[in-house]
Amino acid sequence: MKRLASVLNLLGLTMALFAVTMMLPLALAIYTGDAALSAFADASLIAIAAGGLLWLATRHHRTELRPRDGFLLVSMVWTVLPLLAAIPLFIYFDRAGTPLSFTDGYFEAMSGLTTTGATVLTGLDRLPPSINLWRATLVWLGGMGILVLAVAILPLLGVGGHQIFRAETPGPIKDEKLTPRIAGTAKALYAIYFGLSLLCLLAYRAAGLPWFEAWCHMATTMGLGGFSTWDDGFAHFDSVAVEVVAIVFMLIAGVNFATHFGAWQARNLRPYRSCPQTIPYLAVTLGAALAISVFLYVEGIYPSMGQALRYGMFNTISVITTTGYANVDYTQWPLFAPLLMLLLSGVATSAGSTGGGIKMIRAILLAKQARTELVAMLHPHAVTPVRVRGRVVENRVMASIMAFMLMYGMSIALLTIIMLVSGLDPVTAFSAVIASVNNTGPGLGPIGPMGSFGVLSDFQTWVCTFGMLIGRLELFTVLLLFTPAFWRK
Repeated sequence: MKRLASVLNLLGLTMALFAVTMMLPLALAIYTGDAALSAFADASLIAIAAGGLLWLATRHHRTELRPRDGFLLVSMVWTVLPLLAAIPLFIYFDRAGTPLSFTDGYFEAMSGLTTTGATVLTGLDRLPPSINLWRATLVWLGGMGILVLAVAILPLLGVGGHQIFRAETPGPIKDEKLTPRIAGTAKALYAIYFGLSLLCLLAYRAAGLPWFEAWCHMATTMGLGGFSTWDDGFAHFDSVAVEVVAIVFMLIAGVNFATHFGAWQARNLRPYRSCPQTIPYLAVTLGAALAISVFLYVEGIYPSMGQALRYGMFNTISVITTTGYANVDYTQWPLFAPLLMLLLSGVATSAGSTGGGIKMIRAILLAKQARTELVAMLHPHAVTPVRVRGRVVENRVMASIMAFMLMYGMSIALLTIIMLVSGLDPVTAFSAVIASVNNTGPGLGPIGPMGSFGVLSDFQTWVCTFGMLIGRLELFTVLLLFTPAFWRK
């Protein structure tokens, strides 16, 4: 119980810190006098009170975290924070006379914080600006993980953050540090994240977006979350310049932020060339985007190659990077194209980026392992270890990756079967699961880019919510809690 109280103490602190982020939409609501002002005022007080009371009640139980405590804390935080994030939505819609169900409100907040970008809401352009700002800010906060920011602060309070960082950081290689101390690592990552976010904001503004639109779309671009302030997304702007900015920064956000940090320190591009993920990620993403664009032109979907490139490149890169923006309803394309885009969203982005899926490094290592097995069949006595950047990958890492892939495949299959049993058609069921677990956002059919997850039943919505959670925390962090060994003393 003492260990649980220690975890709850940090949970309360994180809740209180998270509540402070509601001051941003609250300030906008005060400035514009929009209809959500009281919702954010009340919600921030509720969140601060809940977190503060939990922290005070357990303040005498602060101890260094064990690895299992870190996994428990991360899972609890990513379960509780969406509830806090949904409070202003509940309050606003209830007072507006169109109550939002608990299921839909929690889904919307989970979608934002996990940077999925799927939505159950319609009429986005009619929402108060502060609500849209809050949705976008959730994606931005979730982009590098709210806990990474907390890791930079918790050491100042005498609480170590290494276990939290290991549980939270996406990808199979979690022990690499940019700086000697874990807090320094978190600060370095956020310095890069802030800097690139500022550049993205200025680029959107230069492309013609008003400051409010520029901020909202910067937040969801850098977080690769895809929330927009318009029901028709980027089609509303109908601007090539805005789409080019989005493409550039979606590609940037899909690269390992540690690689960005290395390039900034070295003041050259060598870290990108030496990174085992960056070039394959760009090759797969840009290659698929170009191939689909040519396919659309050859199939006569667009009358000119210029149009095919504009729509093919933007939407393909958006889906593959797990962002989920759209400037056209690509579900009207031949099924091959959107299905390929969804499948590639599971493997393309780099570990250490804000993207979802299994990450490029895992795909590369699995391909190398497959090649090794083929060589072993021809030369049984040959020793051909898997190498990355000249270093031999340990067997335990390869075993972990193969176990992850097994669990990933089983999760996709099981959740898809559950969705089919619930009454969905195969395309919608499969695409909903893939889009949720890969944190991509829109699927196919009625939940496509111009549709909404609001058409799903409450049960189906909860299945997708669970898929977003395990996808964001990369399966094991959550599934570990369901094993008897985790709770054994």
